[in-house]
Amino acid sequence: MITVFQNVTLDGVMQAPGRKGEDDRGGFEHGGWADGYADEVSMGFAAEGMSRQDGALLFGRRTYEDLLGFWTTTERPNPFTDVLVNARKLVVTRSADTTAAYPNTELLVGDAVKTVAEHRETGLTIMGSGELIRALHAARMIDTYVLQIHPIVLGSGTKLFASEEDGERANLELERTIPTTTGVIIAQYAVR
Repeated sequence: MITVFQNVTLDGVMQAPGRKGEDDRGGFEHGGWADGYADEVSMGFAAEGMSRQDGALLFGRRTYEDLLGFWTTTERPNPFTDVLVNARKLVVTRSADTTAAYPNTELLVGDAVKTVAEHRETGLTIMGSGELIRALHAARMIDTYVLQIHPIVLGSGTKLFASEEDGERANLELERTIPTTTGVIIAQYAVR
């Protein structure tokens, strides 16, 4: 089972929610757009998901390096560093020269769809990694989308479903919604 856990804007942008400089590709200037939207509800939901982590975290190489690089060097106390470092991590990369900089990491070198298919039954959660999500979506390998939908429209940036090549129509069934105090809606969808 593959679950996507993603922050998105109302217009579907997923690029750089955490901070400025996180991902400036394409001249993106809105890094950190999700800042100020966290509350006890969203943090509790994230902690709930991370505490039940019984499979592995799945990342594209760029997101793996950025996310773990940030959370392992941040000064402020946070609930994520230990979970991210200690969790089993699978990292999809096209380059055999990629090295795993953090413990409990296995590199999946080659085509994303083929390499991930071999691990699908272990239960995988993808955070970030838009290109990887789009490739797996096109191959109809995503089972669940958990979206934190922020009440903002950016008008530019990489979107969760960014191109016509993302695959055919996917019908989703709403399983759960949780409104937060900041206007973010957490929506969990099963792919039918």
